[in-house]
Amino acid sequence: MLHVNKINIEGYDFLTYEVELPKTTLFIVSYEKVGYIMCAALDIDFFNNSEKLRARKIIAGRAEGVRSIEQLLEAPLAKVTVACDRLGIKPGMIGKDALVLMAKSLEK
Repeated sequence: MLHVNKINIEGYDFLTYEVELPKTTLFIVSYEKVGYIMCAALDIDFFNNSEKLRARKIIAGRAEGVRSIEQLLEAPLAKVTVACDRLGIKPGMIGKDALVLMAKSLEK
């Protein structure tokens, strides 16, 4: 089953996705066309190690050990894509703080 909701963080609207799969659930929070954070099902190394994918400048971060959207927002990001660097998004940053930086990047 797929659940899609809208949440607001610091005045910015984000979409949340929960995808129920056998024995696991994927959690994703995205901001418009900028980027997203996701649970550990996201393979950041795949994005960073592929020249083709690095060229697409995908902005994404991964948190580990989360079991809900709320935990994803509060968890430190274990890994981020290379493209996150230009927004100031680094490993260890809390998920919701990374999302706010994504949102603010459209204001520039």
